[in-house]
Amino acid sequence: MLKIDHISKTFNPGTITEKIALQDVTLHLSPGDFVTVIGGNGAGKSTLMNSIAGTFLVDTGSIVIDGTDITKWAEHKRAKYIGRVFQDPMMGTAAGMMIEENLAIASRRGKTPSLCWSAPKRQQKNFKELLASLDLGLEDRLESKVGLLSGGQRQALTLLMATMAEPKLLLLDEHTAALDPKTAEQVLSITTDIVEKHHLTTLMITHNMRDALRCGNRLIMMHDGHILFDVDGKEKKGLSVKDLLEMFEKAAGSEMDSDSLLLS
Repeated sequence: MLKIDHISKTFNPGTITEKIALQDVTLHLSPGDFVTVIGGNGAGKSTLMNSIAGTFLVDTGSIVIDGTDITKWAEHKRAKYIGRVFQDPMMGTAAGMMIEENLAIASRRGKTPSLCWSAPKRQQKNFKELLASLDLGLEDRLESKVGLLSGGQRQALTLLMATMAEPKLLLLDEHTAALDPKTAEQVLSITTDIVEKHHLTTLMITHNMRDALRCGNRLIMMHDGHILFDVDGKEKKGLSVKDLLEMFEKAAGSEMDSDSLLLS
């Protein structure tokens, strides 16, 4: 479903602020894979996700989704294949518009643009059913402005919007990091339910190693623009946080002392 081959990205090349963010990264995801990504600050996690989403173009290598080479595509063109949820609950929705208007826009992902924001009556029933599945009481608030929702409600709505059209690939960029622990757990549970229900191919960045271990069928750890290791199946299920830290220390060497705090 997703084939990333030998991509590299350097910011500000040839200057004093040059930063090599990705170095010859290769990663293949099969349909239905749910891959969690961990690593310290500056490891390349967000750069990897942004390069897939088209926030910027990679310097070398290729990115293919479902057989289509999107390496040179602009971000807006990739949107019909990719659903994305950001760390900030304020992103991904239009705060000044009603819930039903946001859902109506999301339902048209990949279709011909329209100036009509409101949902037709036949869609409202479907929207209520989708919102009811979140168990957050939003099904009775279709006409509420999204800006009035709590962070958790808004992030759950963003997740629903990102997956309504069942994208080829779902990108989750630390989407629970800005939430309190109880709300984060609730949003993560909703995430797992939606991904499993629709069999979505998913890439999720997280700084929470316990979440990385219990979610999905596969885990990769990044460091210094490289993928240090990639585990799945029984091997992943058998790992503990202590195992991950030891694996990181072995692969990254002396830099473990500073990065272990970021990974905990």
